[in-house]
Amino acid sequence: MAEAVTIAVDAMGGDHGAAMTVPAVCHLLKTDPDIRVVLTGLPAIVEPLLATETAFPGRLEFRACTETVAMDEVPADAVRKKRDSSLRRAVDLVRDGEAEACVSAGNTGALMATARFVLKTLPGIQRPAIVSPIPATGGHTHMLDLGASTGATPLQLMQFAVMGSVLAADIHRIEKPRVGLLNIGTEENKGSEVLQEAGRLLRSGTLNYVGFVEGHDIMSGSVDVVVSDGFTGNVALKTMEGAVRMLVATTREEIQRNWRTRLLGLFSRPLFRLMAKKLDPRVYNGATLVGLNGVVIKSHGAADDVAFRNAIRTAAIEARKGVPKQIVELLERQTVLEASE
Repeated sequence: MAEAVTIAVDAMGGDHGAAMTVPAVCHLLKTDPDIRVVLTGLPAIVEPLLATETAFPGRLEFRACTETVAMDEVPADAVRKKRDSSLRRAVDLVRDGEAEACVSAGNTGALMATARFVLKTLPGIQRPAIVSPIPATGGHTHMLDLGASTGATPLQLMQFAVMGSVLAADIHRIEKPRVGLLNIGTEENKGSEVLQEAGRLLRSGTLNYVGFVEGHDIMSGSVDVVVSDGFTGNVALKTMEGAVRMLVATTREEIQRNWRTRLLGLFSRPLFRLMAKKLDPRVYNGATLVGLNGVVIKSHGAADDVAFRNAIRTAAIEARKGVPKQIVELLERQTVLEASE
């Protein structure tokens, strides 16, 4: 039996709000007896939804709040003016020790700003990052930063590598995650001075650093963690998402071209189902706001029931593994070894 864990869930966040989050939470509680959830939200919306669900004595609690954070709200305004929002209350529960992690499908910028203000960054971490698993040949690649900030110093890139290594080891049980630094070439003399210095720091540390990698390596299966600044990482992520959508649309178009291609498509349905299952974005839902003094998971705003439950499961895994503590310990070992060089 897994260790019991309490997750704070912002019931109001995302494109679908409580109409999706509340049923998703209740569905999860039916199948996972070791998770307890504290929902935060507006009573007028959440309570009627809870009234139609099965009771979970001692495992589902509702905390009323008076405000919500809009998906297009300015992050600074959410921090200063929305102190009783469902998003803020969920993060507060982690700070106060009433929950081991929190999950929200709400405004990414507001969640990051609020979590950083309330929880603070871990000792030794200069800047938090957003990290998410990406499908790759034979498994997954953890990539960060995916947009928490636009730039990064060499030291911050090294810290991102440490954080990504801990997540890859904990979530996918990889003993020594292979870490690559995203660059325009694999040669050691390629890239900016920032990347050159970051590479030097990683080569002298304790991580399983394999060197510079290029964009096509992200999904190749040759590396477990890909590190970049937030601007580059976000562009790369959106490019991959666009490429997948284009591939799907083109495949559908070509299948409908004539009777021969339609027949071929009919026989190929089992293969397409397998591919769709592997590339299903719902499986990878749940980006970690890593580097904070607490576990915070950002679900995609358009997440459905299946995707949102996966985000909560990710939060539970990270809470049970004690990811923040592991990051601090690995960073200390990395820094000590560098200092001895």
